Amino acid sequence: MTWTAPDATRTPGSLVAGEREMLTGYLAWFRSTLLQKCAGLTGEQLAEQTVPPSNLTLLGLLRHMAKGERTWFRERFAGQSLDPMYDPARGKDADFEDLDPACADDDYARLVEECRLADAAIADASLDDTFVHGGEVFSLRLVHIHMIGEYARHIGHADLVRERLDGVTGA
Repeated sequence: MTWTAPDATRTPGSLVAGEREMLTGYLAWFRSTLLQKCAGLTGEQLAEQTVPPSNLTLLGLLRHMAKGERTWFRERFAGQSLDPMYDPARGKDADFEDLDPACADDDYARLVEECRLADAAIADASLDDTFVHGGEVFSLRLVHIHMIGEYARHIGHADLVRERLDGVTGA
C-alpha cells in the first residue's frame, strides 16, 4: 500500500498571550501548516518538482525544516552534538536534492520528531538565554523569530508547489 501524508490540523495560537506563549504558539501554527500542505499526498507527489528550474519539492521542504529544527534548537542553542541529518558529501542542498519518495514517511516522521525534540530541548530555557555561533551571540527569542520566518517563507513555496501538483490552494 502506498503511503500518503496524514491529515494535519493547524495548531491554534493565542492572539493575546504573553511573549513566550505567542512565539511558541505561532511556531506551532507554522509547523502544522507545513504538514497540512502535504496532507493526502503520496511520497511520489511530495518529491515531484513542479516549478522548474527550482529544485523545490514538498518533501525537500519537510527535510529542510527538520534540519533547521535540529540545527537551531538542538545543536546551536542546546549544544547537542549530533550527526549530520543528511550526507555532507552530497552538498548543502542534500535535503532538497537527495530525495527518495519511498522514504517520505520517514522524512515526514523525522520532522515531527525533530519538532518534539526541539521543544524538549528548550522547555526549561528563557527566551533571554543565549549561545554563540559564528562569533555572534544569539538569543532563544531570536531563534524563535528566525524559525517562524523560515517556516513562513517556505510555506509560501509549499503553496505554489501544492497548487501545481493537484490544484489545491488554501489559507
